[in-house]
Amino acid sequence: MRDELLGREHGDRDWVVVGATPEMMTASGFKPVGSDFPVFLHPETREEYALARTERKHGRGYRGFEFFASPEVTLADDLARRDLTINAMARDEDGTLIDPYGGEADLRAEILRHVSPAFVEDPLRVLRVARFAARFRFKVARETKQLMRKIVASGELETIAPERIWQEVARGLTEPHPARMLAVLRACGALARLLPEIDRLFGVRVALSPRRQIDAGTHLERAVDWAAAHALSLPARYAVLVHDFAAARSRADLRARVGRAESLSARLKVPVECRDAARLVERSQAEVDRAAQLAPASLLDLLQSADALRRPERLATLLAACEAIACSIPRASQTYPPAGLLREALRVVSSVNTGAIAKASKAGRATVRTRDGGIAKAIRAARIEALREWKCRS
Repeated sequence: MRDELLGREHGDRDWVVVGATPEMMTASGFKPVGSDFPVFLHPETREEYALARTERKHGRGYRGFEFFASPEVTLADDLARRDLTINAMARDEDGTLIDPYGGEADLRAEILRHVSPAFVEDPLRVLRVARFAARFRFKVARETKQLMRKIVASGELETIAPERIWQEVARGLTEPHPARMLAVLRACGALARLLPEIDRLFGVRVALSPRRQIDAGTHLERAVDWAAAHALSLPARYAVLVHDFAAARSRADLRARVGRAESLSARLKVPVECRDAARLVERSQAEVDRAAQLAPASLLDLLQSADALRRPERLATLLAACEAIACSIPRASQTYPPAGLLREALRVVSSVNTGAIAKASKAGRATVRTRDGGIAKAIRAARIEALREWKCRS
Protein backbone atom coordinates (compact mmCIF):
# COMPACT_ATOMS: atom_id res chain seq x y z
CA MET A 1 0.00 0.00 0.00
CA ARG A 2 2.78 2.40 0.94
CA ASP A 3 4.74 1.82 -2.27
CA GLU A 4 1.57 2.01 -4.34
CA LEU A 5 0.79 5.47 -2.98
CA LEU A 6 4.38 6.53 -3.66
CA GLY A 7 4.14 5.30 -7.24
CA ARG A 8 6.82 2.69 -6.67
CA GLU A 9 6.91 -0.93 -7.73
CA HIS A 10 5.48 -3.17 -5.06
CA GLY A 11 5.63 -6.88 -4.47
CA ASP A 12 2.98 -9.47 -3.83
CA ARG A 13 -0.25 -8.47 -2.12
CA ASP A 14 -0.80 -9.58 1.47
CA TRP A 15 -4.37 -9.97 2.68
CA VAL A 16 -5.82 -9.53 6.18
CA VAL A 17 -8.96 -11.52 6.88
CA VAL A 18 -11.44 -10.13 9.43
CA GLY A 19 -14.16 -12.15 11.15
CA ALA A 20 -12.80 -15.61 10.35
CA THR A 21 -11.29 -18.54 12.23
CA PRO A 22 -8.55 -20.98 11.21
CA GLU A 23 -11.17 -23.66 10.79
CA MET A 24 -13.15 -21.49 8.39
CA MET A 25 -10.01 -20.82 6.33
CA THR A 26 -9.01 -24.47 5.99
CA ALA A 27 -12.60 -25.44 5.19
CA SER A 28 -12.43 -22.97 2.30
CA GLY A 29 -9.32 -24.64 0.89
CA PHE A 30 -6.66 -22.33 2.28
CA LYS A 31 -3.37 -23.98 3.31
CA PRO A 32 -1.95 -22.98 6.73
CA VAL A 33 1.72 -21.91 6.62
CA GLY A 34 2.20 -19.68 9.68
CA SER A 35 3.93 -21.12 12.72
CA ASP A 36 3.61 -18.16 15.14
CA PHE A 37 0.22 -16.89 13.99
CA PRO A 38 -2.47 -17.95 11.48
CA VAL A 39 -1.31 -17.31 7.91
CA PHE A 40 -2.76 -19.17 4.93
CA LEU A 41 -2.03 -19.54 1.22
CA HIS A 42 -4.87 -19.05 -1.25
CA PRO A 43 -5.53 -22.38 -3.01
CA GLU A 44 -5.22 -20.81 -6.47
CA THR A 45 -3.28 -17.51 -6.33
CA ARG A 46 -0.89 -18.66 -3.55
CA GLU A 47 -1.13 -15.18 -2.03
CA GLU A 48 -0.85 -14.91 1.76
CA TYR A 49 -3.98 -14.38 3.84
CA ALA A 50 -3.43 -13.64 7.53
CA LEU A 51 -6.15 -13.55 10.15
CA ALA A 52 -6.51 -10.17 11.82
CA ARG A 53 -4.61 -10.34 15.08
CA THR A 54 -3.35 -8.40 18.06
CA GLU A 55 -0.21 -8.94 20.08
CA ARG A 56 0.95 -8.69 23.66
CA LYS A 57 4.49 -8.53 24.94
CA HIS A 58 5.36 -11.09 27.60
CA GLY A 59 9.15 -10.89 27.84
CA ARG A 60 12.25 -8.98 26.78
CA GLY A 61 13.45 -8.47 23.25
CA TYR A 62 11.95 -8.46 19.78
CA ARG A 63 10.76 -12.06 20.06
CA GLY A 64 8.86 -11.71 23.34
CA PHE A 65 5.37 -11.44 21.87
CA GLU A 66 2.18 -13.49 21.95
CA PHE A 67 -0.28 -13.16 19.08
CA PHE A 68 -4.05 -13.43 19.35
CA ALA A 69 -6.33 -13.99 16.38
CA SER A 70 -10.11 -14.13 16.69
CA PRO A 71 -13.17 -13.06 14.69
CA GLU A 72 -13.60 -10.09 17.05
CA VAL A 73 -10.28 -8.45 16.03
CA THR A 74 -10.93 -5.52 13.69
CA LEU A 75 -8.73 -4.32 10.84
CA ALA A 76 -7.92 -1.18 12.85
CA ASP A 77 -6.80 -3.42 15.72
CA ASP A 78 -4.57 -5.36 13.33
CA LEU A 79 -3.06 -2.23 11.77
CA ALA A 80 -2.32 -0.83 15.23
CA ARG A 81 0.36 -3.52 15.58
CA ARG A 82 2.42 -1.99 12.77
CA ASP A 83 5.54 0.02 13.48
CA LEU A 84 4.98 3.15 11.37
CA THR A 85 1.89 4.93 10.13
CA ILE A 86 3.06 4.58 6.52
CA ASN A 87 2.99 0.80 7.04
CA ALA A 88 -0.45 0.80 8.71
CA MET A 89 -2.69 1.26 5.68
CA ALA A 90 -4.79 -1.13 3.63
CA ARG A 91 -7.36 -1.26 0.86
CA ASP A 92 -10.59 -3.21 0.97
CA GLU A 93 -11.69 -5.43 -1.88
CA ASP A 94 -13.34 -2.45 -3.56
CA GLY A 95 -10.09 -0.45 -3.50
CA THR A 96 -11.11 1.97 -0.76
CA LEU A 97 -8.16 3.21 1.28
CA ILE A 98 -8.30 2.28 4.97
CA ASP A 99 -5.99 4.60 6.89
CA PRO A 100 -6.94 4.89 10.57
CA TYR A 101 -3.58 6.30 11.73
CA GLY A 102 -2.78 8.99 9.14
CA GLY A 103 -0.24 7.11 7.06
CA GLU A 104 -1.16 8.82 3.79
CA ALA A 105 -0.66 12.27 5.32
CA ASP A 106 2.72 11.21 6.70
CA LEU A 107 3.71 9.91 3.28
CA ARG A 108 2.91 13.28 1.74
CA ALA A 109 4.83 15.06 4.51
CA GLU A 110 7.72 12.55 4.21
CA ILE A 111 7.65 11.69 7.90
CA LEU A 112 8.32 8.42 9.68
CA ARG A 113 5.99 8.29 12.69
CA HIS A 114 5.14 5.47 15.08
CA VAL A 115 1.58 4.16 15.21
CA SER A 116 1.19 3.81 18.97
CA PRO A 117 3.17 3.89 22.24
CA ALA A 118 3.53 0.09 21.84
CA PHE A 119 6.32 0.98 19.40
CA VAL A 120 8.79 0.77 22.30
CA GLU A 121 8.01 -2.89 22.91
CA ASP A 122 10.03 -4.05 19.89
CA PRO A 123 13.70 -2.94 19.87
CA LEU A 124 14.08 -4.10 16.28
CA ARG A 125 11.98 -1.12 15.25
CA VAL A 126 14.93 1.19 15.87
CA LEU A 127 16.76 -0.52 13.03
CA ARG A 128 13.67 -0.65 10.85
CA VAL A 129 13.06 3.09 11.16
CA ALA A 130 16.69 3.73 10.24
CA ARG A 131 16.34 1.44 7.22
CA PHE A 132 13.20 3.20 6.03
CA ALA A 133 15.03 6.52 6.41
CA ALA A 134 17.73 5.13 4.13
CA ARG A 135 15.10 4.07 1.60
CA PHE A 136 12.91 7.16 1.46
CA ARG A 137 15.11 9.84 3.04
CA PHE A 138 12.12 10.80 5.20
CA LYS A 139 12.47 12.66 8.49
CA VAL A 140 11.77 10.87 11.75
CA ALA A 141 9.02 12.48 13.82
CA ARG A 142 10.25 14.13 17.02
CA GLU A 143 8.07 11.97 19.25
CA THR A 144 9.25 8.84 17.45
CA LYS A 145 12.86 9.85 18.04
CA GLN A 146 12.05 10.09 21.73
CA LEU A 147 10.67 6.56 21.77
CA MET A 148 13.75 5.29 19.92
CA ARG A 149 15.99 6.86 22.57
CA LYS A 150 13.82 5.20 25.21
CA ILE A 151 14.39 1.80 23.59
CA VAL A 152 18.15 2.41 23.50
CA ALA A 153 18.17 3.46 27.17
CA SER A 154 16.21 0.35 28.15
CA GLY A 155 19.05 -1.93 27.04
CA GLU A 156 16.75 -4.01 24.85
CA LEU A 157 18.87 -3.45 21.75
CA GLU A 158 21.23 -6.00 23.27
CA THR A 159 18.54 -8.67 22.96
CA ILE A 160 18.58 -8.51 19.14
CA ALA A 161 20.40 -11.47 17.62
CA PRO A 162 23.55 -10.53 15.63
CA GLU A 163 22.12 -12.16 12.52
CA ARG A 164 19.04 -9.94 12.75
CA ILE A 165 21.15 -6.82 13.22
CA TRP A 166 23.15 -7.78 10.14
CA GLN A 167 19.99 -8.39 8.15
CA GLU A 168 18.71 -4.88 8.83
CA VAL A 169 22.12 -3.25 8.32
CA ALA A 170 22.57 -5.10 5.02
CA ARG A 171 19.16 -3.97 3.84
CA GLY A 172 19.97 -0.41 4.82
CA LEU A 173 23.25 -0.55 2.92
CA THR A 174 21.43 -1.55 -0.24
CA GLU A 175 18.94 1.33 0.02
CA PRO A 176 19.49 4.56 -1.96
CA HIS A 177 20.67 6.65 1.02
CA PRO A 178 22.51 4.43 3.55
CA ALA A 179 24.06 7.46 5.24
CA ARG A 180 20.58 8.30 6.51
CA MET A 181 20.50 4.94 8.30
CA LEU A 182 23.71 5.81 10.10
CA ALA A 183 22.49 9.31 10.95
CA VAL A 184 19.22 8.04 12.43
CA LEU A 185 20.96 5.33 14.46
CA ARG A 186 23.51 7.82 15.70
CA ALA A 187 20.90 10.42 16.67
CA CYS A 188 19.14 8.03 19.05
CA GLY A 189 22.33 6.48 20.45
CA ALA A 190 21.83 3.11 18.76
CA LEU A 191 24.93 3.33 16.56
CA ALA A 192 27.17 3.49 19.64
CA ARG A 193 25.46 0.41 21.08
CA LEU A 194 25.27 -1.72 17.94
CA LEU A 195 28.27 -0.57 15.88
CA PRO A 196 30.63 1.25 18.25
CA GLU A 197 33.58 0.82 15.86
CA ILE A 198 31.72 2.96 13.35
CA ASP A 199 30.26 5.44 15.82
CA ARG A 200 33.72 6.37 17.11
CA LEU A 201 34.73 7.74 13.69
CA PHE A 202 32.48 10.75 14.14
CA GLY A 203 34.48 13.65 15.52
CA VAL A 204 37.84 12.26 14.37
CA ARG A 205 39.57 14.78 12.10
CA VAL A 206 41.59 13.37 9.21
CA ALA A 207 44.10 15.45 7.24
CA LEU A 208 43.60 15.41 3.47
CA SER A 209 46.41 17.91 2.94
CA PRO A 210 48.29 20.43 5.11
CA ARG A 211 45.31 22.77 4.83
CA ARG A 212 42.35 20.42 4.41
CA GLN A 213 40.69 18.11 6.90
CA ILE A 214 37.56 16.00 6.97
CA ASP A 215 35.62 14.37 9.76
CA ALA A 216 36.10 10.60 9.43
CA GLY A 217 32.42 9.95 10.12
CA THR A 218 31.37 12.48 7.49
CA HIS A 219 33.69 10.81 4.98
CA LEU A 220 32.10 7.45 5.85
CA GLU A 221 28.61 8.84 5.20
CA ARG A 222 29.68 10.29 1.87
CA ALA A 223 31.38 7.04 0.88
CA VAL A 224 28.43 4.74 1.61
CA ASP A 225 26.12 7.05 -0.32
CA TRP A 226 28.61 7.13 -3.21
CA ALA A 227 28.66 3.33 -3.17
CA ALA A 228 24.87 3.26 -3.28
CA ALA A 229 24.68 5.82 -6.09
CA HIS A 230 27.06 3.70 -8.16
CA ALA A 231 25.24 0.43 -7.41
CA LEU A 232 28.21 -1.34 -5.81
CA SER A 233 27.77 -4.90 -4.60
CA LEU A 234 26.86 -5.58 -0.97
CA PRO A 235 30.40 -6.88 -0.13
CA ALA A 236 31.88 -3.65 -1.50
CA ARG A 237 29.37 -1.51 0.40
CA TYR A 238 30.04 -3.41 3.60
CA ALA A 239 33.80 -2.99 3.13
CA VAL A 240 33.25 0.77 2.81
CA LEU A 241 31.09 0.78 5.96
CA VAL A 242 33.71 -1.10 7.99
CA HIS A 243 36.68 0.87 6.64
CA ASP A 244 38.57 2.91 9.22
CA PHE A 245 38.59 6.36 7.63
CA ALA A 246 41.22 7.57 10.10
CA ALA A 247 44.58 7.17 8.33
CA ALA A 248 46.85 4.30 9.41
CA ARG A 249 50.08 5.64 10.89
CA SER A 250 52.15 2.45 11.15
CA ARG A 251 52.19 -1.27 10.37
CA ALA A 252 50.92 -1.94 13.89
CA ASP A 253 48.06 0.51 13.30
CA LEU A 254 47.25 -1.25 10.01
CA ARG A 255 47.16 -4.62 11.77
CA ALA A 256 44.83 -3.15 14.39
CA ARG A 257 42.51 -1.87 11.66
CA VAL A 258 42.36 -5.30 10.04
CA GLY A 259 41.65 -6.82 13.45
CA ARG A 260 38.86 -4.29 14.03
CA ALA A 261 37.22 -5.26 10.75
CA GLU A 262 37.57 -8.96 11.59
CA SER A 263 36.05 -8.45 15.03
CA LEU A 264 33.07 -6.52 13.70
CA SER A 265 32.45 -9.09 10.95
CA ALA A 266 32.61 -11.95 13.45
CA ARG A 267 30.24 -10.22 15.86
CA LEU A 268 27.64 -9.56 13.18
CA LYS A 269 28.17 -13.00 11.59
CA VAL A 270 28.29 -11.46 8.15
CA PRO A 271 28.54 -13.63 5.00
CA VAL A 272 32.02 -14.81 4.01
CA GLU A 273 32.10 -12.57 0.93
CA CYS A 274 31.47 -9.48 3.05
CA ARG A 275 33.96 -10.51 5.71
CA ASP A 276 36.70 -11.14 3.15
CA ALA A 277 35.99 -7.88 1.32
CA ALA A 278 36.27 -5.85 4.53
CA ARG A 279 39.53 -7.56 5.47
CA LEU A 280 41.01 -7.04 2.00
CA VAL A 281 40.10 -3.36 1.81
CA GLU A 282 41.59 -2.63 5.23
CA ARG A 283 44.78 -4.47 4.33
CA SER A 284 45.24 -3.14 0.80
CA GLN A 285 43.46 0.20 0.33
CA ALA A 286 46.56 2.36 0.86
CA GLU A 287 48.56 0.29 -1.63
CA VAL A 288 45.75 0.41 -4.19
CA ASP A 289 45.67 4.21 -3.97
CA ARG A 290 49.38 4.40 -4.84
CA ALA A 291 49.41 1.56 -7.36
CA ALA A 292 51.10 3.76 -9.98
CA GLN A 293 54.14 4.11 -7.71
CA LEU A 294 54.49 0.39 -6.95
CA ALA A 295 57.38 -1.62 -8.33
CA PRO A 296 56.47 -4.63 -10.51
CA ALA A 297 57.10 -7.08 -7.66
CA SER A 298 54.86 -5.08 -5.32
CA LEU A 299 52.15 -4.87 -7.96
CA LEU A 300 52.23 -8.65 -8.28
CA ASP A 301 52.10 -9.04 -4.50
CA LEU A 302 49.06 -6.77 -4.37
CA LEU A 303 47.25 -8.79 -7.04
CA GLN A 304 48.11 -12.05 -5.34
CA SER A 305 47.01 -10.79 -1.93
CA ALA A 306 43.58 -10.25 -3.48
CA ASP A 307 43.72 -13.73 -5.05
CA ALA A 308 42.95 -11.88 -8.27
CA LEU A 309 44.38 -14.51 -10.61
CA ARG A 310 42.03 -17.20 -9.35
CA ARG A 311 39.15 -14.96 -8.30
CA PRO A 312 39.13 -11.71 -10.28
CA GLU A 313 35.81 -10.73 -8.68
CA ARG A 314 37.70 -10.15 -5.42
CA LEU A 315 39.88 -7.57 -7.12
CA ALA A 316 36.78 -5.96 -8.61
CA THR A 317 35.25 -5.64 -5.14
CA LEU A 318 38.48 -4.22 -3.71
CA LEU A 319 38.77 -1.64 -6.48
CA ALA A 320 35.12 -0.64 -6.21
CA ALA A 321 35.38 -0.03 -2.46
CA CYS A 322 38.65 1.88 -2.80
CA GLU A 323 37.12 4.00 -5.56
CA ALA A 324 34.15 4.86 -3.32
CA ILE A 325 36.49 5.87 -0.51
CA ALA A 326 38.67 8.04 -2.78
CA CYS A 327 35.95 9.65 -4.90
CA SER A 328 33.73 10.58 -1.93
CA ILE A 329 36.28 13.05 -0.59
CA PRO A 330 34.92 16.59 -1.08
CA ARG A 331 36.02 18.06 -4.42
CA ALA A 332 37.82 14.84 -5.35
CA SER A 333 38.12 13.72 -8.96
CA GLN A 334 35.43 11.28 -10.01
CA THR A 335 37.95 9.22 -11.93
CA TYR A 336 40.08 6.67 -10.09
CA PRO A 337 43.20 5.76 -12.12
CA PRO A 338 44.38 2.92 -9.83
CA ALA A 339 41.35 0.85 -10.84
CA GLY A 340 42.20 0.84 -14.53
CA LEU A 341 45.89 0.36 -13.81
CA LEU A 342 45.36 -2.72 -11.65
CA ARG A 343 42.86 -4.25 -14.06
CA GLU A 344 45.43 -3.88 -16.82
CA ALA A 345 48.17 -5.26 -14.56
CA LEU A 346 45.99 -8.32 -13.92
CA ARG A 347 45.59 -8.77 -17.69
CA VAL A 348 49.36 -8.61 -18.16
CA VAL A 349 50.04 -11.12 -15.38
CA SER A 350 47.30 -13.45 -16.62
CA SER A 351 48.84 -13.45 -20.11
CA VAL A 352 52.02 -15.13 -18.85
CA ASN A 353 52.10 -18.72 -20.12
CA THR A 354 52.60 -20.50 -16.82
CA GLY A 355 52.12 -23.92 -18.39
CA ALA A 356 55.04 -23.40 -20.75
CA ILE A 357 57.23 -22.13 -17.90
CA ALA A 358 56.38 -25.15 -15.76
CA LYS A 359 57.11 -27.53 -18.65
CA ALA A 360 60.42 -25.83 -19.43
CA SER A 361 61.44 -25.83 -15.76
CA LYS A 362 60.78 -29.53 -15.45
CA ALA A 363 62.83 -30.18 -18.56
CA GLY A 364 65.66 -28.00 -17.31
CA ARG A 365 65.35 -25.61 -20.23
CA ALA A 366 63.77 -22.59 -18.51
CA THR A 367 64.89 -19.20 -19.83
CA VAL A 368 63.88 -17.59 -16.54
CA ARG A 369 65.55 -19.48 -13.72
CA THR A 370 66.01 -18.99 -10.01
CA ARG A 371 68.85 -20.32 -7.93
CA ASP A 372 66.92 -23.40 -6.85
CA GLY A 373 65.05 -23.82 -10.16
CA GLY A 374 61.63 -23.84 -8.46
CA ILE A 375 58.65 -23.64 -10.82
CA ALA A 376 56.80 -21.20 -8.58
CA LYS A 377 59.77 -18.86 -8.49
CA ALA A 378 60.20 -19.12 -12.25
CA ILE A 379 56.56 -18.19 -12.78
CA ARG A 380 56.84 -15.28 -10.36
CA ALA A 381 59.95 -14.02 -12.11
CA ALA A 382 58.20 -14.21 -15.49
CA ARG A 383 55.21 -12.31 -14.20
CA ILE A 384 57.40 -9.59 -12.70
CA GLU A 385 59.29 -9.30 -15.95
CA ALA A 386 56.01 -8.99 -17.88
CA LEU A 387 54.88 -6.21 -15.52
CA ARG A 388 58.24 -4.46 -15.88
CA GLU A 389 58.02 -4.48 -19.67
CA TRP A 390 54.42 -3.26 -19.54
CA LYS A 391 55.32 -0.38 -17.21
CA CYS A 392 58.18 0.60 -19.53
CA ARG A 393 55.78 0.72 -22.48
CA SER A 394 53.11 2.69 -20.55
